[in-house]
Amino acid sequence: MYAIIETGGKQYKVEKDMLVKVEKLDAEVGANVELNALMLVDDKGAVKTGANVGKVTAQVTKQDKFAKILVCHYKSKKQIRKRQGHRQPYTELKIVSIG
Repeated sequence: MYAIIETGGKQYKVEKDMLVKVEKLDAEVGANVELNALMLVDDKGAVKTGANVGKVTAQVTKQDKFAKILVCHYKSKKQIRKRQGHRQPYTELKIVSIG
């Protein structure tokens, strides 16, 4: 059984006991979060779709940041060189139940 969920403007395919890194959520580590499922597929292959098909319960396991990426701006013959780093925050979720 798997589900398609939406959070942070993105869609993720999740299964039970799966770890997923999503955009940062305002929740503490150890808290349970309920997410809306856009699509559910059971073990027999039956598909349910719609705006609110069901709920997916997930537990917050970690609040962290991704690895640093470097952004460089450069214009030739203008002496313009700018280098900047960025680390995107994320929330790691463990899927507890689908349904």
